[in-house]
Amino acid sequence: MFHHAIRQTLAAAARFLSGASVSWYDNEPDPNCQRVYFANHTSHIDAVIIWASLPTSSRVITRPVAAADYWNKSAFRRFLTSEVFNSLLIDRNEVKVHQSPIDLMLNGMQDEYSIIIFPEGGRGDGKAIREFKSGLYYLCKRRPELEAVPVHIHGMNRILPRGEVFPVPLLTRISFGPPIWLEKGDNKVRFLKKARGALLKLQEKAEKVGD
Repeated sequence: MFHHAIRQTLAAAARFLSGASVSWYDNEPDPNCQRVYFANHTSHIDAVIIWASLPTSSRVITRPVAAADYWNKSAFRRFLTSEVFNSLLIDRNEVKVHQSPIDLMLNGMQDEYSIIIFPEGGRGDGKAIREFKSGLYYLCKRRPELEAVPVHIHGMNRILPRGEVFPVPLLTRISFGPPIWLEKGDNKVRFLKKARGALLKLQEKAEKVGD
């Protein structure tokens, strides 16, 4: 009960801080479906904003994937990731053959959880969406039934610019697009191009709305 109350409070605070408007295009929240939410990446709190933008029924079964070297730096961050967000922490400095990031994510998902990932790999400037790393492809290759849902975050780079510590309240837009799947005939290049294209379409929609 205590942790549930903290989750609800932090989700509300994240939505208030970002002023996020949430749109679902040809899609809707579905707590009965396992998903890989893949998004553009501009700040350390992107995953929190996406997590907070989901309805409670979907939020409780969605685990943000985060870098262990950042979120293990303090007891408070460790508490947030383990007890509040139920994050999947990936150690980018110790990748092992039988414990790859893909294995860790799939083990953490089991048959219950969805996850939030950032296939660009690192944080960008909030404008260009860079080429995707291969992780999304290998996740969907190992679990082709997973729905890969594109999520575009517009304006987050202005709330918490790279190098800044304290966020500045502004309006952001979170856009969830229709799911894609790894289909027969999709090789790595083709699938990642399709996934990035889905995110670019959401970016275009967000930009048409205007700042």
